[in-house]
Amino acid sequence: MRSSTLLLALPALAAAQGFQHPLLDQAKNWFAKASESVSSLVASATDSVAASQPLAPVAAKLANLNVNRLTVENHKELLQPGAATAHPSIEQWLIFVTGGNKTCYGLCGAAETAWNESVALLATSRNPPNLALLNCETDGVLCHAWYVSPPQLLHIQLPQPLVDQTAAATTFRAIPVNRTTITAPQLAAVHLEEKYLETAPYEGFWHPFDGPLAKNGLNIPFGYVLWGFSQVPSWMFMLLVSFLSRNMMSRRMGPQRAGEAPAAAPAAAPAS
Repeated sequence: MRSSTLLLALPALAAAQGFQHPLLDQAKNWFAKASESVSSLVASATDSVAASQPLAPVAAKLANLNVNRLTVENHKELLQPGAATAHPSIEQWLIFVTGGNKTCYGLCGAAETAWNESVALLATSRNPPNLALLNCETDGVLCHAWYVSPPQLLHIQLPQPLVDQTAAATTFRAIPVNRTTITAPQLAAVHLEEKYLETAPYEGFWHPFDGPLAKNGLNIPFGYVLWGFSQVPSWMFMLLVSFLSRNMMSRRMGPQRAGEAPAAAPAAAPAS
């Protein structure tokens, strides 16, 4: 180490003393080339370290750019088949349902991180699906209207309108997501490996497109009603139940008291 330091100092000493010597000139050239090699090695090592960093920051940027925010106001405009983009004749959507402290008890962070990282994997697909995020903490009305809760992954297949312009059936699947063990490859495999086929399509009362509520335009009003009930504190429900039970008991006791036999009137004095 000391000898290398001394060698590095020789060109500077020679320049300072104005001393010229072929050996020193060769040493300076050698040190210049060595410095360039070291710089290139450091640069390549830095690039290698940067390339080995986790994909989370990059995926998060992609998620912010490519994932639509689903709300009550825009869900009808977003979730409709587009003739120019649907392929082949069916438009696929992946919607990640998340929440916060109230709707997911603060336990959706790991699943949401996995979703953000899966966006980069989904982008590698030949026919990537449309992506959206539904946050039940801020868009609870739509979550109640669709009867979904976080964390879930919704897979939707929107078909093109039929020849007579009637709406074809929409395939809707609600896939549960583990809050702690879910990974980005598992989420991406729902589309990349068609894992959604392992979940049966939902065709019940709360179907967001073909259910009776949706067809009659009542799912969003019902969502507002259910969301309103969810905003009422639990202690207020207990207070209301207590008040109603006491009111019912008092009404039941009232007729019993009213039906009691009146006190016997005093006997009339015998006629003289």
